[in-house]
Formats: sequence, C-alpha cells, structure tokens
Amino acid sequence: MTADSWTGWWRGRQDAFEEALRGLVEVNSFTENREGGLEVGRRLRDLLALPGVEASAVPSTRYADHWVFRTAGDTRLPPVALIGHLDTVFPPGKFEGYRVDGGLRRGPGVLDMKGGLVVVAFALRGLAEAYPGGLGALPPLRIVVVSDEEVGSPEGAGVIRRSIGGSGAALVFESGRAQDAIITCRKGTGNVSVVGQGRAAHAGNAHAEGKNAVWAVARWVDAAQQLTDYERGVTVNVGTISGGIGKNTVPEHAEAHADIRYLTCADGEALVQRLRDAAERAAASVPGTRLELSGGVNRDPLERTPANLALMDEYARAARAAGLGAVEAALIGGASDASTTSSMGIASIDGLGPRGKGFHTVDEQIEVDTLVPKAEALARFLAGRAGAGGG
Repeated sequence: MTADSWTGWWRGRQDAFEEALRGLVEVNSFTENREGGLEVGRRLRDLLALPGVEASAVPSTRYADHWVFRTAGDTRLPPVALIGHLDTVFPPGKFEGYRVDGGLRRGPGVLDMKGGLVVVAFALRGLAEAYPGGLGALPPLRIVVVSDEEVGSPEGAGVIRRSIGGSGAALVFESGRAQDAIITCRKGTGNVSVVGQGRAAHAGNAHAEGKNAVWAVARWVDAAQQLTDYERGVTVNVGTISGGIGKNTVPEHAEAHADIRYLTCADGEALVQRLRDAAERAAASVPGTRLELSGGVNRDPLERTPANLALMDEYARAARAAGLGAVEAALIGGASDASTTSSMGIASIDGLGPRGKGFHTVDEQIEVDTLVPKAEALARFLAGRAGAGGG
C-alpha cells in the first residue's frame, strides 16, 4: 500500500476545515469563561465523534471541562499522545469573531490554538474514513485537550500526566511558525515572590527605631537580577515591587514579584535555591528585617534532547511529503503543555498547528491554506508509525 492510495482524502476539503474552525472561533473560550469553554468542548467532541474514538470529559469546578479522547489502536505499537487546549486569552468583548482576509483567517484562537484542534480532528476523520483498517490499524492515540493552558495548566497538567503515561511520543498542536518550524525546546518558567517585614517608625523623630523592609527587598531585587545568565539561558525579571505608606514613615512591609526562565530542570531548581539564599543575605544585611520567599518552578522546560530531535526528523519527513516546510525552530522563551509531556520522559515536539502569527494579540491570524497539509502531515506521521506508507 502506498500513501497516495489514501492521502487524497484531505484534498478538496478546505471548506469543511474552515467551517469547523469558524464554529470553534466564534465561541469565546477565554480561560475564565467557563460556559464558552464548555460549548467549545462540546463542539470538539462532535468533531471527534468517530468510530473507535472514546471521549470522556474531565470535570473542573473553575474552568471548562477538560477532554480526553482515546483509540484502542494496534496495541503492539506504543501510544502516541496528541495535546491541545481549548482556552484563549481574550475575555468576552475584547477580540471576537472570525474574519476572512484574503488567504488569512483572523480571530481569537484561530492560531492559538483552535486551528491546531481542527488539524487533529480532520487528520483523524480522514484516517478513520480512508486509511486501510481505519484508526484501529494505527498506534493507540491519547488525545488530551485542556481548558486552562493559558494560565499555566494548573489542572490540565495533571490531566495530561494521568492520561498519556507509556506513550512513545507526544505531539503538541500549538501555533505553527514561519517555515513550519518544529519546536524541540522551550524554556521552563516560574514565579517567585518575596515579602519583607520590618518595623514602622517616624522618619524624622524615630528613624533609628525603624527597620526598613523596602531596603531589604531592594537588596534582594539587586541580587536576584544579577542571577541572569544569558549564556546559560537563565533570566530573572523582577517585574513589580511595592511597599511603604509614605516617604516620612520607615516601611514595615514590602514585596517584589519575579518571573524566572531557564533551559534545564537542574538550572531551574538551582536558580530557586540561589534566590532563596539571596533573600536570607538581604534580610541579614538590614538588621531587624525578615524576608520570606514563596513560589518557584511552575513549568519544566521542554529540553532539546536526542529523543526530541529524532521525533522531529520523523515528523519532518511526513510534513515534507505533505508539501510543508520542516525546519527546527529556535529556542522558544515561553512554556506550553509540551513541557509537561517532556517532563514525563516522553519524546515531544510542538508548534504543529497551522502556520500563522500574532498569537496573544488582536492581530492573530493563520494562513488558511496550511490547515489541510498540516492534517495530512499528522496522518502520514501516524501511518508511518504503523509502518505502512506514512512517508
């Protein structure tokens, strides 16, 4: 059997892709918009209502339900995980609707990442209808779509971990980049806060009795910022600082909040410890004050490993056969759910949604003609895993 005998299913179905995408994008699914997210989840469930696909909702009390879809597949093959999210970043009324603009399609989530969800759905629809043996002849699939990725997947990460254990590969359908670049590495992220406590006093009559919490926190800020090491890919950004009630009062309270980024899990753990040590030194340098550090690592990095590179090469062959580019993306500074899959020891790649730009902005857009070949690329990849004409 050759790939040409079944890959023709996707050609000429551009309108169906777009109708499905419009239906998802026109429903606002801002992370905190639970009802909108529930509706998008229902529409996605309907798109994946295929023979051999088992769907289950994972309830959330705060966000929309998360969704897990499974196929039995050929159990002689290791499962493949396909990961996405249904939430978007704009609240109702900020950026709405679906707009046709020549070869572009614009709207909230069209790129990040409802376009990627449509790619997955139509790859599976075509395989179910056209691939010999259907989905049962392919590797078992574990498809997880979370509803809280844009706020760091506080629930979604656990859903992913519980659902994809034992998978041989994880493909994440975040925003597609120029040249169809495949993401093999992302920085890890974290949040660190320092709260300083001192003693209030009148700045004129009793200055010596005061213990300046702002001064202690400021010394920590200076030490924290100096931990940035661009060569190692480590950054610390103290983004906010506050304290005191007025210039004539020695401040008894102050706080600062920092974003941290790093390339390896080891660097992330070491960075948090160094920030903790810096807090102890800063407090000791301003006698009578105390600094309390909280937070730490949020998402592990997607590390650039030999396994990720091998998976990229495997997917790249399928992408090129579908008429796409397939270069390796430069390091990405932001995290995604690929960080979770990678931390499980599963080879992971990301950025496999339709090509576009402007995610997290009101200029969000995709090149609509990349929807079909992206779905075909995924289908070819899965067929290749089955050892039957995938390239």
